[in-house]
Amino acid sequence: MGERYLKSIRLLAECMQGFERLSGEHVRRCGLTHAQFDIIATLGNTPGMSYKELGDHTLITKGTLTGVIERLEQKGLVERERNEEDKRSFFVRLTPQGDQLFQDVFPKVVAWGSNVFGQYSDADFEALERTLSGLKATIAAGTPN
Repeated sequence: MGERYLKSIRLLAECMQGFERLSGEHVRRCGLTHAQFDIIATLGNTPGMSYKELGDHTLITKGTLTGVIERLEQKGLVERERNEEDKRSFFVRLTPQGDQLFQDVFPKVVAWGSNVFGQYSDADFEALERTLSGLKATIAAGTPN
């Protein structure tokens, strides 16, 4: 079998890149980068969260997260507050302006995604999720300590 897995990984990466390109175009029309939208969408309908929680719930790397949050703060869409229990960390929440943007943009992006995946049935999604969950577990099990 040799390097057979590389073909599948490449296809998976191409799917993710294609989706990010398509969704990125839609998000940019709303005045955000893909990473900024990820933060806004993650914080929406929550009281806010720590940087660690944001890192766990988004696809943004820790090194990139700080810059994205700073730019959102400059736009007046999020606010940071130093954690009283751990002075090294911050709590991030949407501002009223950020919440308004979330309320406006999130439903549009979800509707767009629903159109893109409109031909998929519940069974298609279940099969895809089962396969991807298995792949995720395989990769996690193979991660060196």
